[in-house]
Amino acid sequence: MAAERPRLPPSIRQKREIKLLTETAKVSRRLPVKRFFLLGVAIFALILAGLGALRGELLLLAVPLVLYLAAGLLWAPQRPDLRIKRTLPDGRFFPGELVDVRLEVVNEGQHLAQVRIEDPVAPVLEVQSGETSLLTSLPPDGKVELRYTVAARRGAYLLPPIRVTASDPLGLFRWEREVAVRSRLIVYPEVPRVRRINIRPHGTLAYAGPIPARRGGPGIEFYGVRDYHPGDPLRWVNWRASARHDQVLYTNEFEQERVAEVGLILDTRRRSDIQVDGDSLLEHAVQATAGLARAFLHDGNRVGLLLYGRVLDWTFPGYGKVQQERILQALARAEPGESMVFDRLDNIPVRFFPPRSQLILISPLFPDDVAMLVRLRARGYAVLIISPDPISFEGRILPPGEAAELGQRLAHLEREMLLRRLHQAGIQVLNWPVDRPLDQILRAALGRAPAWYRAVGI
Repeated sequence: MAAERPRLPPSIRQKREIKLLTETAKVSRRLPVKRFFLLGVAIFALILAGLGALRGELLLLAVPLVLYLAAGLLWAPQRPDLRIKRTLPDGRFFPGELVDVRLEVVNEGQHLAQVRIEDPVAPVLEVQSGETSLLTSLPPDGKVELRYTVAARRGAYLLPPIRVTASDPLGLFRWEREVAVRSRLIVYPEVPRVRRINIRPHGTLAYAGPIPARRGGPGIEFYGVRDYHPGDPLRWVNWRASARHDQVLYTNEFEQERVAEVGLILDTRRRSDIQVDGDSLLEHAVQATAGLARAFLHDGNRVGLLLYGRVLDWTFPGYGKVQQERILQALARAEPGESMVFDRLDNIPVRFFPPRSQLILISPLFPDDVAMLVRLRARGYAVLIISPDPISFEGRILPPGEAAELGQRLAHLEREMLLRRLHQAGIQVLNWPVDRPLDQILRAALGRAPAWYRAVGI
């Protein structure tokens, strides 16, 4: 699927630079290890045993342990005072891209004979090159760096704290601490290329755009004929209709084209996330939502996004590239989740969407979703459903045989009945096999309506 990665708007880029600025932290907490207590107990026990038994060899056995303890006390590290800085590159990251991470540690205290620095990596971040931990010594004002490269999947990640361990060479004393260096990494979803989508909402906004407004005025498509008004261009005069009536002129009227309010609803419920051989149906739905948002915003529409799943993640409607960036950041955070409140679509907050606007639901659909969708249609919303087909998606792993083929046919029949119920309620439903490009499905199902269809305002 061809994808286009839009450029980052300047205002968002500045905000992102602020978010990704490296932050520093101090290590100044002392946590001694209990090993020297065990060593002291062993020395004390040997001395008591030697004195009690009047045996000098037992006292001699305690001498190496005493020297070992004395050396540990002599070389015990002072309280570490480190300045730590983690740096991430500025920019936008997409799945599979490599991200270079640099960790800088500066010793602002006394000499550290042995210090271990670990930068734990989240499981979803795969280290491609470099090292994430280092064991070294640090003189005063000494500096060390860790560099590594990770490849990430889509998501918004807060990198974990950095672990610092300072100890003496003999391992008797040790200071440990986790340092929270706040660094955020956002990996955006792929944005498939989607061309103009022809929708027919019941209401439009006041600005000129590509959507027919069901009212006469300046436009391209023929809408009707009315009486001539002074000031109408002569090229609009319908001479054939005027010739049938004496001393009456008629003017062609065209349908105005405006922008619309579009609400995107992405189904992130746990049962909507079907996994097959490492591929996720939700991931295809996220990419489809990103492509739809880009297409509608490119045409000048006002677009909002609702992630409906474990919680409600609402992106307030807006225009342009800044709004596209907000939507992509919200989609980067999209994760499947379960909720007793939002397990069904009955609790969609309708107040988020203006009346008579266009609602687009991206969901594999379930039988208990039909009632709420019909209610949305009855409230005056134009409802379009883009449904990734879970039957064909799971059918790829079915073993060959008559039983599997029969089961798949029955599942397709049940899904066809579900889609037909929605069609009968006046809801547009697009069944999308995810192995085909979304743009191809949209062009085939939502081609430009004929002029007679547009003129009657269906």
